[in-house]
Amino acid sequence: MYVLRRIGQAVLVVFIAFTATFLLMQALPGDGILARYESPDLGLTPAQIEELRVLYGADEPIWRQYLTTLGNFLTGDFGTSIQTGADVSELVVTALPATVVLAGTGFLLAVVVAVPLAGLATFGPFGWLQSLMRSVPALFVSIPAFWLAIMLIQIFSFRLGWVPVIGAEGLQALILPALTISVPISAPLAQVLIRSLDEVLDRPFVGVVRARGASEWWLLWRNVAKNALIPAITIAGVLFGELVAGAVITEEVFGRTGLGSLTVDAVGNRDIPVIQAVVVLTSIGFVVINLIIDLLYPVIDPRLRRAKA
Repeated sequence: MYVLRRIGQAVLVVFIAFTATFLLMQALPGDGILARYESPDLGLTPAQIEELRVLYGADEPIWRQYLTTLGNFLTGDFGTSIQTGADVSELVVTALPATVVLAGTGFLLAVVVAVPLAGLATFGPFGWLQSLMRSVPALFVSIPAFWLAIMLIQIFSFRLGWVPVIGAEGLQALILPALTISVPISAPLAQVLIRSLDEVLDRPFVGVVRARGASEWWLLWRNVAKNALIPAITIAGVLFGELVAGAVITEEVFGRTGLGSLTVDAVGNRDIPVIQAVVVLTSIGFVVINLIIDLLYPVIDPRLRRAKA
């Protein structure tokens, strides 16, 4: 019953995201079809432009456009791009893998940075080291992604020559963009981990384990980490949205082809079908990841399993 309720909530979130996107696109001034085809350079007559509006359904009432678009989305038909005339599904399928790889790599790097950072901030051998590690997340979160991307290019491409600016492939083309989006993501993740570790260390059972002669690292891995993991997993799901937002900027700076660059082009050209498809697919990804994380809670903490039973 709990799983069905959570799935129902997930479907509702996606539906609200679709509806909000559709209404916002309709509220924008002007007409996407006219913006694309009314240019004198194209040489189209008003009658031809009107035929295009009929073809895209732009001449229908808003409520009919909404129902038609919703029905098409439910069947996997995202429509046709106003800018290129290509099938939106094909555009998304082509752009999606690059963004998924970038976001996944960036998240893994963020975890690799955040976990040792939180460990040193809590169990570091020196007080000054702990204080330094606790100040690092605040520094990371304040760094703008576009500035960091430019600095990484300046250092590793222009100064050191390790990564070519143009023509990079494979890991070379991925490492700098992944670093760019991982640094801002690692900051809140590390902050939540540090706070959770502090709260767990204040619980009575920690003193009992210490009294039995357990070392600090044994205490961390066998007793503290599991109890401090749930808040970190929660923020990890929320940070997925940050990964997508960071990908938009990062892909533009590094000239990568993905959902970010596709979204920028669609917004610039008022390509409403593409914008709607990207928003809905992003919402689905966000909801699915958070649903999986929510269902993992009882696996991590048996007390939650009994509470939801």
